[in-house]
Amino acid sequence: MRAIRHSPGLAFGLALCLTLAPDMTGAADFSDPDWPCIQRKVENLSASLMWPAAVTRMPLSPAATDLVAKLSLRRVTLEEAEAEVGTFVETQGPVDGQILGNIFYGVFDAIAGNRQRLIAGIARYSRSQIALSSRIDGSRVEMAKLSGETQPDFDRIDKLEEQIDWDERIYRDRSQALTYVCETPVLLEKRAYAIAQILLKHMPK
Repeated sequence: MRAIRHSPGLAFGLALCLTLAPDMTGAADFSDPDWPCIQRKVENLSASLMWPAAVTRMPLSPAATDLVAKLSLRRVTLEEAEAEVGTFVETQGPVDGQILGNIFYGVFDAIAGNRQRLIAGIARYSRSQIALSSRIDGSRVEMAKLSGETQPDFDRIDKLEEQIDWDERIYRDRSQALTYVCETPVLLEKRAYAIAQILLKHMPK
C-alpha cells in the first residue's frame, strides 16, 4: 500500500493563479465561491463602451445577417473578419453608421450570450470540483483512520486508495481544462471589441 498523499484541497483557484498566462488582466473574485478563475468575473458586457455612436435597432438584410453570423464565430480569424466586412461594404454599399452599428450589435448579442452561458458553466464546473475535492478529503480521512486501527481492513483501504487515485486524476484533468476555459470569457470580450474596431474603420467620414 502506498503512503497517504496530501489532498489537493478545496482552494484550487490558487493553483490556477500559478498556471495561467501572466498577461491576463483582472483579479480573482474571492467574494464568489463558485468563481475559480484568476480573471475577474464580469458577467455582463457593455456594447455602448465598444460602439461610440448611437444606434437605432432595426432588422438586418439577409447579407448583413449572414455577416453577423460569420463575425460571431471564433473560428473566423480577425483577419478573415476584416476581409468579410470589406467585401460586405464593397458589395452592399452605400453602408451608413446605422447599418454598421446594427451589425455590431448583432455580433455583440451573439458573443455576449455565448459568454454568459460559458460563465454559468464555469460556476457549475467549479461546484463539481469542490465536491470532488471534498470526497477526496473524506476518503483520505477514512483511509488514515483505518490504517491506524489494530486490525486494519486492508481490502477497504485498497479500495479507498484506488478511488482516491481515480478521483485525483479526474480532478487534475479538470483543473487543467479549467485553466483554458477561464481564459475564454476574456477572449470573447476582446473579440467583441476587435469586431467593433473593424466595423468602425468603415464608418462614413
